[in-house]
Amino acid sequence: MSVLCLTANPSAPELDTSLVAAIQHETQGEINWLNHGVACEIIEPKAADPVAVARALIGKRAVDANLVPLANRRKRLLVADMDSTMIDQECIDELADAVGIKDQVADITARAMRGELNFEDALRTRVSLIKGLERKVIEEIRRERITLAQGSRTLVQTMKTHGAVTSLVSGGFTIFADWIGKRLGFDEAVANVLEFDGDRLTGTVAEPIVGREMKVERLLALAAEHDIPIAATIAVGDGANDLGMIQASGLGVALHAKPIVAEQAAARLDHSDLTALLYLQGYPEDDFVR
Repeated sequence: MSVLCLTANPSAPELDTSLVAAIQHETQGEINWLNHGVACEIIEPKAADPVAVARALIGKRAVDANLVPLANRRKRLLVADMDSTMIDQECIDELADAVGIKDQVADITARAMRGELNFEDALRTRVSLIKGLERKVIEEIRRERITLAQGSRTLVQTMKTHGAVTSLVSGGFTIFADWIGKRLGFDEAVANVLEFDGDRLTGTVAEPIVGREMKVERLLALAAEHDIPIAATIAVGDGANDLGMIQASGLGVALHAKPIVAEQAAARLDHSDLTALLYLQGYPEDDFVR
């Protein structure tokens, strides 16, 4: 059995009763609103491909449609990417801006996230380009330029309140991930370690690099450690280095993701914010912890 979940961005909700009624008429199933104007589910739709039906009716409206299994719907483990997922920026690009090469580095970042470049090699190249950057400048960037993604804290706090384990696993850097992890309330943060000579970057990153394979390994290790079946895990990210954990998890979610990720993830969110991960799990808005 499954549920067709319809979600919109709460800052600009476009999910109205007439659209839901039209989708339900074509898919059948039972309507249950999780948050009026923002999230609604159609339980046990009968159409052969309810997502295709829904997306055709949605058209250009900013509404996402995803089909999720009813079994193991509420997840017990969340593994999340950081850059452009739990925060709005790519940290390495912001560091590059401080030395005047943001466009050059951002191009490499974008190509790596699209899967056009080997992630580990691309990371080493980008870090080498910011050699000499001072720690105090990095801390200033962290403080003044990094913003939390909409719905990020609500997602983490709600899942933790309901007993889930939460892990921030980033291809970025511990100097950011440790700080972001604490602000959002993650149980742990795993990321790459920038190497310093005194207070300046050496232009190198400690090995092994946290990339696609290590993200999958952490997901599997946490599930085993906490005796959580893979079906009860959820992973979210946006780049090609997240695709492994997205595909390995019980519910993999592509958030405002690169095409290669959005096309292969079990669920894709092109418009909704991170609270949509809670709606996908069947949480009504009244159960959110803000």
